[in-house]
Amino acid sequence: MIKISLNMQIMLGVLGGILLGLGFVMVGLDSPISQNGLYVASLISTLFIDLLKMILVPLVFTSIVVGVANLRAHHQINRVWQITLVFFASTMALAVILGLTVANLFRLGEGLEIAMFKDAMQDIDVKQMSLGEFFAHFLHSLFLNPITALAEGHILAIVIFALLLGIAMVVGGERYHNILILMKEFLELILMLVSWIMRLAPLGIMALLLQLIVAQDMALLTTLLKFIVIVIGTTLFHGLVILPLILYLTTGVTPFRFWKGGREALITAFATSSSAATMPITMRCVEQHLHVKSDVAGFVVPLGTTINMDGTALYEAIAALFIANLVGIELDITQQLIVFFTAMLASIGAPGIPSAGMVTMVMVLQSVGLPAEAVAILLPIDRLLDAFRTMVNVEGDMIGSIVVQKWIRSP
Repeated sequence: MIKISLNMQIMLGVLGGILLGLGFVMVGLDSPISQNGLYVASLISTLFIDLLKMILVPLVFTSIVVGVANLRAHHQINRVWQITLVFFASTMALAVILGLTVANLFRLGEGLEIAMFKDAMQDIDVKQMSLGEFFAHFLHSLFLNPITALAEGHILAIVIFALLLGIAMVVGGERYHNILILMKEFLELILMLVSWIMRLAPLGIMALLLQLIVAQDMALLTTLLKFIVIVIGTTLFHGLVILPLILYLTTGVTPFRFWKGGREALITAFATSSSAATMPITMRCVEQHLHVKSDVAGFVVPLGTTINMDGTALYEAIAALFIANLVGIELDITQQLIVFFTAMLASIGAPGIPSAGMVTMVMVLQSVGLPAEAVAILLPIDRLLDAFRTMVNVEGDMIGSIVVQKWIRSP
């Protein structure tokens, strides 16, 4: 039997959802067939969204703990990890700022009204806060009882606790080796669950799209096409202009030389949409073609695969403002600051596997009171956009390796 890839299954789900939605509209929404079909679609879509919410907390927690704790294997090269973390944080911040700027400039989705999400928004109170109130609330939300935070899904508090726990494991050294092994195995289990949930993605996408087609006119599809073009264009601008410019200004390595040495990894990242699957090729390109020492590459690339996600951070910032426009909510400067921080934290918690960023996208939406169900709009186009943002993620890891090697040699 011919095995159909997940990509193809998702495409079939998209096609099936559109055709079924159009079919229900033609038959009439009051007919028993349409009513029963919409009921089943509602059950499937709710199950899919609930599964994404279920896996979010353990995924973010274990990814960050393991990513930070891996530093302890390299505690003897403090300068390496310090420069690495500064570089990763700086480029992700630039990516998010670029995404927010583009989203505010084009204001995609403004003026459309998504009837499907009205019920979800009725129970959500989007708070308008002053800058002072925002910082007070933000600081208070960072440090909560970790058990309460895990149970109630307070993502920011979970991220901070995971960071502190990872740092404590770095400081503690070998005495916590068994805990690190346990956390790595737990992360592997969570990633296995994510892969199982993504098997339901074709059905979940079909059900969500079916409801969207029934509830919405074709204006949404036109807006989505504009969204795709702008996201790809912005992602490529970050990958083709900003990152190569940083590389050239800090190391003198030309973009042509970099792309020639890293093209295998970039092409593989684009084809697989997985920075984790690409990592062995990334390591080979960095060490053999770009001439980065193995001790530097062996630290920067694996850590980058875990926490350095420029493309993902940029995408989630644009998508959050896009969804806000679609549901008719104006995000003020304080709420956009929340998006800024949450998109960076969410991208850190997104493992390098296909479409895992959609799980943490729920975190970004919920941080400013947007309905998680709105990922229904993004899921059908996610795999296309995922290819571009993964390529930029991997590019950032390789450029980071070159920059770190240059700076640790500097006096």
